[in-house]
Amino acid sequence: MQQQIDFKKFATYSKAGPRYTSYPTAIEFNTDYDYKSYLLDLQKDTNPLSLYLHLPFCRSACYFCGCNVIYTSKAENKTRYLSYLKKELSILKEQMDTSKDVYQLHFGGGTPTFFDADELKIIIELLRQTFPNFSDEAEISCEIDPRFFTKEQMEALKSGGFNRLSFGIQDFNPQTQKAIHRFQDFTLVQKAIEIARNYGIHSINFDLIYGLPYQNLQTFKETLHLCLKLNPDRFAIFNYAHVPWIKKTMRKIDETTLPHPEEKLKILEYNIEFLSQNGYKMIGMDHFAKPDDELFKSIAKNELRRNFQGYSTKGGTQTIGIGITSIGEGSNYYAQNHKDLASYEESIDKGQLPFCKGIQLSLDDKIRKTVIMKLMSNFKLDFKQIEEEFKIDFTTYFKEALEELEPLREVGLLEKTNDGLEVSQTGMLLIRNIAMPFDAYLKKFSNDKKVFSKTI
Repeated sequence: MQQQIDFKKFATYSKAGPRYTSYPTAIEFNTDYDYKSYLLDLQKDTNPLSLYLHLPFCRSACYFCGCNVIYTSKAENKTRYLSYLKKELSILKEQMDTSKDVYQLHFGGGTPTFFDADELKIIIELLRQTFPNFSDEAEISCEIDPRFFTKEQMEALKSGGFNRLSFGIQDFNPQTQKAIHRFQDFTLVQKAIEIARNYGIHSINFDLIYGLPYQNLQTFKETLHLCLKLNPDRFAIFNYAHVPWIKKTMRKIDETTLPHPEEKLKILEYNIEFLSQNGYKMIGMDHFAKPDDELFKSIAKNELRRNFQGYSTKGGTQTIGIGITSIGEGSNYYAQNHKDLASYEESIDKGQLPFCKGIQLSLDDKIRKTVIMKLMSNFKLDFKQIEEEFKIDFTTYFKEALEELEPLREVGLLEKTNDGLEVSQTGMLLIRNIAMPFDAYLKKFSNDKKVFSKTI
């Protein structure tokens, strides 16, 4: 029986909080973690590799976008960036073992398909030369803007081994598209999907965003129904993070047109119900996949992980961030590259990796990271599993967090036993709130609302 949700009641739980694409969150990255420390951590990590390459350029601004982008129409900017990517990869080869197996590669942006087919071939060849040992089962993916996608680009990606594409859809409603300055009708997207399917791409993801201007439950239903006609294998349906104090383009959005948290909860509940009825299973807080998709299978293999791209199929890897603003992750650290081109190029010209800041994880960080990521990925915790891994008594170590969760338990967002926690159906909609008590860094932000986006 479908659980009845009091939307007005639970909308009051909306507050500023992290998305937990990392723990500690990126706001904790600092320059105390220096270049020498980063190189040591980079070199001693024995895990296989996951590669993230940031291609930052966009032709024009989408007002909702929270990514690190550079707006340009000049071809020479791309050519210059490619020359620095080549130098960066050469330095990486000197500083770490690039012969380790590669389990995953992802092109993010910006707009990766702002680079033409020949440029994409150059990038892929540079990566293959630097990292020669791609696993036969590697997931190799690229973010696609359907407005900039050609058969020639698809051919370049396919010949480079790409087997998954993620299409930025966001919303099909014309009024919403106008408000966010991103125009792409159903026919345009349909043609882009046909190109991918014709080249044998069997794993296609759609990115949607709820909480955008003029959205409501009815308009989002229409977008979902249109998406289903194109039969994607996965959905990533993100809660819009309105942070105009960080992203200036978001100031162009009229805040009075944004849906209320109560309406957003209705949209999220409908997403779960509708997609579940149409062959998709909810994975983590914002992803859905068909049962035969690798994202779903990775749960059974205990390989599901959450990172800066959302949910990933390959756990237990060392992520190498390549390009401007990219973030790397090892078993013991996070490391971020410079966010501006001038600093990025200056580091590389000195023969150094473009490292800017990061953090080395303490034992407490590792314990809390494991707890938070298990909640975000699986909606439950096994206390004994954590105790065995870290040699702690869970209820003693997290006494304060468990007390803080008690009001959420009393209203039915989770169940607690002697052995663990399990999040309810309603609690899934508020999983960020449930994870937050385990975050040791949050208290210092209690009076600063302009740090994180709202949880609803």
